[in-house]
Amino acid sequence: MNAVTKRVITAISIILFVGLGLFLLPGWVYAAVVILLIVGGLNEFYGLIEKKGIFIYKYFGIFVGVLIPLTIYFRFEPTKGWELLFIVTATLIFFVLQFLRKDSSQAIVGISTTLFGIFYVSWFMSFLIKIRFLLPDGILLATFLLLVTKMGDVGAYLVGKSMGKNTLILRISPKKTLEGSMGGLFFSISAALISKLYLPFIPILHLLAMGVLLGFLAQLGDLCESLIKRDCQVKDSGSHLPGMGGILDVIDSIIFATPIFYYYLLYFKLVTLIP
Repeated sequence: MNAVTKRVITAISIILFVGLGLFLLPGWVYAAVVILLIVGGLNEFYGLIEKKGIFIYKYFGIFVGVLIPLTIYFRFEPTKGWELLFIVTATLIFFVLQFLRKDSSQAIVGISTTLFGIFYVSWFMSFLIKIRFLLPDGILLATFLLLVTKMGDVGAYLVGKSMGKNTLILRISPKKTLEGSMGGLFFSISAALISKLYLPFIPILHLLAMGVLLGFLAQLGDLCESLIKRDCQVKDSGSHLPGMGGILDVIDSIIFATPIFYYYLLYFKLVTLIP
């Protein structure tokens, strides 16, 4: 089985598993899967940073990264804007941990990188739980998000492999092409428009706009992770999934798309928050 076939089969399996799982599995299983993805993504991200010889607070960072989606799932909100208070508290704890170290070298880089991992992986990915549990029709909206972004991945890969000639950004990802990017965007838009079948309450123009927006953000997220891997001089963040690499390689396309999708829905009043 060649790399193209492996990647397509893995991507389609993810879409089917998530799509069916959202409807058939209880809500706590969905939350558990998101948290496991966050843990796996954070572990891989911190592993990449450690390969650069930077000291980070890996395990405490993962611990904080788990608390964020857990508090959202259990709706623990002692005060408005508590997430920012949570981040401030975590930052102070990182400084206290640094005080306890004998070596003060790389203090700024270590603390900053640990916090960046929490923002980049945990906080952004935790919006998957907000979409699922804090919005009406959360199951359908989460399905839409994952379908549009992952179909964009499939389209970019297939078109890029078969027709790609012009490199998109050579210094970041030499295998990504302009043709593949256009193909991915086309697949994302198509998936968004087809979603009218199960999202009849969302106007077609908004589906089109979200297809373009999420398709673009999915590719931007992919490029951002490629930049991180290029800086760390590795090809894949892991080897857990055939043809795709690690967990971070799989979730990179939804990391930026998820929070922006959430706020898009609220800003244009397409949905309301569940009280």
